Amino acid sequence: MATEHQEILAGWGNYPKANSYVIVPANEQELKKTVEQETVIARGLGRSYGDQAIHTNKKVCICTRMHHFLSWNEEEGILECEAGASLDEIITAFAPRGWMPMICPGTKFVTIGGSIANDIHGKAHHADGSFINCVISFTILLADGSIVTASREEHPDLFIANFGGLGLLGIILTAQIRLRKTETTYFRQQSIKVNSLEEMLNALEQYKDYNYSVAWIDPLATGKNIGSGVLTVGNAATLEELPEALKKEPLKIHTSSKLGVPFFLPGFALNNVTVRLLNKLIGFIQNSPRPYVHYEKFFFPLDMINNWNRGYGKRGFIQYQFVIPEQNGIVNLRHIMEMIASSGCTPFLNVFKKMGAGQGILSFPFHGYTLAIDFPVTKDLKAFTKQLDQVVLQAGGRIYLGKDAMLDKATFRLMYPQYEAWLAIKRKYDPSNVFASDLSARLGLEA
Repeated sequence: MATEHQEILAGWGNYPKANSYVIVPANEQELKKTVEQETVIARGLGRSYGDQAIHTNKKVCICTRMHHFLSWNEEEGILECEAGASLDEIITAFAPRGWMPMICPGTKFVTIGGSIANDIHGKAHHADGSFINCVISFTILLADGSIVTASREEHPDLFIANFGGLGLLGIILTAQIRLRKTETTYFRQQSIKVNSLEEMLNALEQYKDYNYSVAWIDPLATGKNIGSGVLTVGNAATLEELPEALKKEPLKIHTSSKLGVPFFLPGFALNNVTVRLLNKLIGFIQNSPRPYVHYEKFFFPLDMINNWNRGYGKRGFIQYQFVIPEQNGIVNLRHIMEMIASSGCTPFLNVFKKMGAGQGILSFPFHGYTLAIDFPVTKDLKAFTKQLDQVVLQAGGRIYLGKDAMLDKATFRLMYPQYEAWLAIKRKYDPSNVFASDLSARLGLEA
């Protein structure tokens, strides 16, 4: 039996924190014994930002030891692996063979189980959708100790409810996923500087035929400059179009980063003055990209700095991500951006993009505009996010549960009216709430 120990856990934002009883099973048998004993939540590499994978004074099952590749179908590009395998491990093994994950979020340090639980998405959501689109099936350990296979044909309700289900229906053990064939591990990209929100939305439309699209905005811009920033678009580079220097190693993979933040920076390091300076630097870098760039810089720029989350200090931070419909989008986005710029809550790193059609029950994306933005935790932040929640709600939008740390139950239910359909599936497969977390208690995601 795997040993158990107490540990203070948090998500990537280091907020909130919880004393938990941690267990790290090595196989299904140890995992089953854990589930038989009491309430538990699965955890991967801890890259969810908030309280999705912590549970105060309860068991947290870290599943990263169960990370083996089980089978590989070269002809169809189908990998079967344990759910503790990460995108980092998959890229390292398969990119040199000319295969890449179909869906890549902002970090490669996420497990397959976590990717399903959060239904991750990336720069190509408008073209490729979210993680559900590359998953063929998975096996899952249920509350009664049984292990079942879920797919679009077998237990389809369990299959779809797990995408965005935050690990609250069971512990995913293995998955069959489809990888994408590629000639190179490079991307051809272009940057477009924009000076206003109108220009940004027009540019998103003008360059919509690119598979990959993401923007950085200046979060402190005001007046006519609100929404100014840099849009970056790109497509996978073919071998033929690569510059000669890159053709020497067209399937190059990343190396382990030696850069890192060795300790938590003091709380005063990020303030409106330093953030303005840093944003000018970010804007310059975003507007000066090379025409061909490696996937590490294209998909995972922050992975080059280990423990970069420590830069926000011990107080931690949240990443606030919302999506709102295109209808009245410019009016609603302007209002939200004005609120952020004048909030005094020191907004920093951000990602702005257009999303495609949504699917799933509690999955976050739908057709519209999304902004993800970091805020250091301060005494005023929770009151401010409550104001933002109401504006997002009135605009017909919702918050990404995979990053949320502050949403309340009543607002969640208004943002996700389909929660009742999800709860019906929860009652079917986990009527005793064996799988629970601090987030499930906060938002009422209980049978």
